[in-house]
Amino acid sequence: ADPDFYTSNYRKIYQATEEPTGKDLWVQQQRAAHLVKILNATLPQAPSRSLDVGASTGVLLKTFQNAFGCAVTGVEPGDAYRSYAEGQGIPMFPSLEALTASKADKFSLVSLIHVLEHLPDPVGTVASIRRDLLDKDGYLLLEVPNFYAHDSYELAHLACYTPHTLQEVLRKAGFEPVVVNRHGVPRSALLNLYITVVARPLAGDTLKSQARPESLVALRRQAGLYYRRLVQRLFPHQAWLPLAQGKDD
Repeated sequence: ADPDFYTSNYRKIYQATEEPTGKDLWVQQQRAAHLVKILNATLPQAPSRSLDVGASTGVLLKTFQNAFGCAVTGVEPGDAYRSYAEGQGIPMFPSLEALTASKADKFSLVSLIHVLEHLPDPVGTVASIRRDLLDKDGYLLLEVPNFYAHDSYELAHLACYTPHTLQEVLRKAGFEPVVVNRHGVPRSALLNLYITVVARPLAGDTLKSQARPESLVALRRQAGLYYRRLVQRLFPHQAWLPLAQGKDD
C-alpha cells in the first residue's frame, strides 16, 4: 500500500475530510466494546502491553487501557488521526518500520482491526509482527470485512477474506487461530458483515508453506449475498442498525 495515500488521501476519499468524524468515532467505540468482550472470553489473562496497528483515533487503545489497565502504543499513517490519538495521550508511530526502529519492548497483544485487507503482503506483515513485536505467549487480534456478506469492493482493499482464507493467512504466518467470530457489530444484528479472529503464535520458527484452497467460493458468495438481500427485505431495521442519534450520516 502506498504510504502517501494513507497519510493524506484515504480519509478524504471515504469521508470528505482527513479529520475524525462523529460517525467514525461512534463506530470505533461500539467496535472496541465488542472486541473487549471477545478478549475477556478468550484470553487467559489481561494483556500488559497492547499495540494497535492502524490505530486510527486511538479509541480501541483507550478502551483496552480502561478495560485491562495495560500500557498502549499505536501505529497510524494518517496524520490527522495520529495527531488526534496523540492528543489522547497515546504514544503513536507513523509506521511499523518506525516502531521497530525504536526498539520497543514486545507486546502481549497486537491488534489489526480492518487493516489486513489494505496490505499488499498480509502474510509477510503478520509474520514480521510475530517475529519482531509479539511476545511468544502473546495474542493477535484481527478483524476484516467478510467477503461472503459484502456486496461491493472498496477502492483501498487489496484483498477480500472469508473465514477460511483469513485462517490460512494466519497459519502461513505462524499462528494458530483460537477464536473465529462472524458478526455484524456495530452495523447489523443479523448479517455477518465482519470476521474477528484471536490467534496465538505457533511454537518454533517453521511457517506453513502451503495454503489449503477453499472450494465453492463463487457459490458461497452467491448464497451469502442472496441471504443478505433476503434479510434486508424481511427485517430492514435489524439488518441495518441506525447510527446513534446525533451522529453524522
